[in-house]
Amino acid sequence: MEREKFIRLVQAAFQEIPQKFKDLIANVAIIVEDRPSADLGFPVGNNHLLLGLYHGVPLKNRGAYYGNLPPDVIFIFQEPIEKLCPTPAAIKTKVKEVLLHELGHYFGLTEKELREIELKKGE
Repeated sequence: MEREKFIRLVQAAFQEIPQKFKDLIANVAIIVEDRPSADLGFPVGNNHLLLGLYHGVPLKNRGAYYGNLPPDVIFIFQEPIEKLCPTPAAIKTKVKEVLLHELGHYFGLTEKELREIELKKGE
């Protein structure tokens, strides 16, 4: 898929987030990269399919000291998502899932909590 089309999917997924949550999101950059790399500070191996990554200070961990910092970053990795998804519709769905997952980390949810939420959603 062309990068611009993929970016539009990410933007559309963000627009679908309920306004009450969007109002709480500040100082976050959402960046589309081809694939994860060691430059991001995450061990990347051939056996791990990383679709997204949150880097920053979760909202619930910020105190009065928090401010005057560069934005938190959510990375969405295009190539792994495309490898996993056989159709454009599946890519669109997966982009939304990955963005919501990484935003969950922004709000302070742990990987375990997010997996539990995702499992309940699938029931």
